[in-house]
Amino acid sequence: MMKLTKNIRISLYILIPIVLWMASGLFKNEKVVEVEEKSELFSVQTILSNAIEYQPLIKLKATTKSEARVDVKAKTSGEVVKIGATQGRFINKDEILCSLGIVELNRTEVKAPFGGFVEQIVKPGNFLERGQVCATIIQLDPISFVAGVPEYDINKVRIGQKVDVELVTGQSINGELTFVSKSASPDTRTFVVESQIPNPNGNVKDGLTANMTIEIDKVMAHKISPSILLLNDEGKLGIRVVTENDSAMFKEINILEDSEDGLWVTNIPEIVEIIVQGQGFVEDGQKVITNRL
Repeated sequence: MMKLTKNIRISLYILIPIVLWMASGLFKNEKVVEVEEKSELFSVQTILSNAIEYQPLIKLKATTKSEARVDVKAKTSGEVVKIGATQGRFINKDEILCSLGIVELNRTEVKAPFGGFVEQIVKPGNFLERGQVCATIIQLDPISFVAGVPEYDINKVRIGQKVDVELVTGQSINGELTFVSKSASPDTRTFVVESQIPNPNGNVKDGLTANMTIEIDKVMAHKISPSILLLNDEGKLGIRVVTENDSAMFKEINILEDSEDGLWVTNIPEIVEIIVQGQGFVEDGQKVITNRL
């Protein structure tokens, strides 16, 4: 009995090291496999991007338009014996523009219907028939800046938004939108918008061209480098990001502005890890090793 026990004990002495050795080899193999699997993952460089508040702008070509332009006509026929204004002069409402020779009582005077600048007026000695123009008056206060908003931007604009205008004359004026059309032009598919601005001295002329910038609602946006952009199989423009489980994923973007120091974009999470190097060598769903810059 003691001999058997001793033999069993000796056998265990031999068997246990063998089992331990085999077990250690098994675990060692598992570690090798794990390392090998890890070494097969593609390494990419990333940045953690946090969205910040951004002021989008809509930039348009605009034209100045006078508040009113009227041809003041004679109500009777007769010779112009006197004029009450000269071209370019401001004239007040009801001031006499043209005095005619007496033909019909109470119709010898042609008066200004409103205060404005005289654009054109007949010379004394000319004969006016009933309905002919004595003078043309233009009202410049207020002055309107008129522009066309493309249909894809019309839902972003509304009355009251801030407007900055730069005229070709070098003048810079601030105002706000005072009119947004409800109907698009059938020819250009744009919607008319206007910014009406005080112009008491008539410094802003009628018919000038200008650059109008509309400040639309602020949004949260990221600034990225154009060099990281990709096109997916559907031809959509975007970037590649790293998901929570360390997988690469394509995200379509919406470009707000292409500035000198980068692109302002939306349509991605406010906090996102963006692949900036190696994004073209990985596919959606592929596990990656990230090296954050």
